[in-house]
Amino acid sequence: MIQIPEISAKSTIVLDRVRTALLITDMQNDFVRPEGRLCVPTALATVNPIKGLLDKARAAGVRTVFVQDTHLRPDKETAIWPEHCVKDTWGWQFVDELLPLAHELVLQKSRYDAFYGTSLDHYLKTVWEISTLIVVGTVSNICVLHTVGSANLRWLKVVVPADGISALSSFDQALTLHQIAHLYYGDVLESCDGITFQ
Repeated sequence: MIQIPEISAKSTIVLDRVRTALLITDMQNDFVRPEGRLCVPTALATVNPIKGLLDKARAAGVRTVFVQDTHLRPDKETAIWPEHCVKDTWGWQFVDELLPLAHELVLQKSRYDAFYGTSLDHYLKTVWEISTLIVVGTVSNICVLHTVGSANLRWLKVVVPADGISALSSFDQALTLHQIAHLYYGDVLESCDGITFQ
C-alpha cells in the first residue's frame, strides 16, 4: 500500500500585485464540461474558485495569462490521449465562465508545459518582471505540474491553491501537491480565497 505523505498547505498568503502573475491553464470545454472529449471529473468544481481569484486579480491589476491547449490534425498526442482541444472546435474554446479580456495574454501550447514553445518566459521575466507565478487549471499532474516545474527552473516563486487545480484521481492530485511543495518549494494554498494582493 502506497502511503501518501501529508501535505502542509497554507491558509493565507499576501502577494505583491506588481510582481505577481496569474496563469490559468487549459480551462477549456474538452477538459471541463462533462460532454468534453477528455473531461476531468473534478475540473468543473474548480471553475468558481478560479473565477473568484481571477476577479480579485483583475481588480488588483495583476497580470493574467490564459494558456490554451491547442492541437491540429493529425497530432502525435492522440497515441496517448483521445483527440481533444482541436483548434477552432467547441472543445478547444475556454469555458464561458473564464474568458480572457481583450487586453489579457492568451498563449496556445501543444505540449504539457506552458513555457515550451511559447513566449511565456519572455512576458513574465522581460516584459512584466514577474517574480511570483500563481498557477491554476487542469490537469494537476500533467500540464499544471510541468508548468510549475518549468517556472521553478526559471527561479520563479510558484503558488498553487489546491481548490484551483484538478486531476483524474485523488492520488494524482496528492502527488502534484506534494511535488510542488517539496520538490519545487512552492506555496500550496488550501484555497483560492486565501490569496490576497497588495
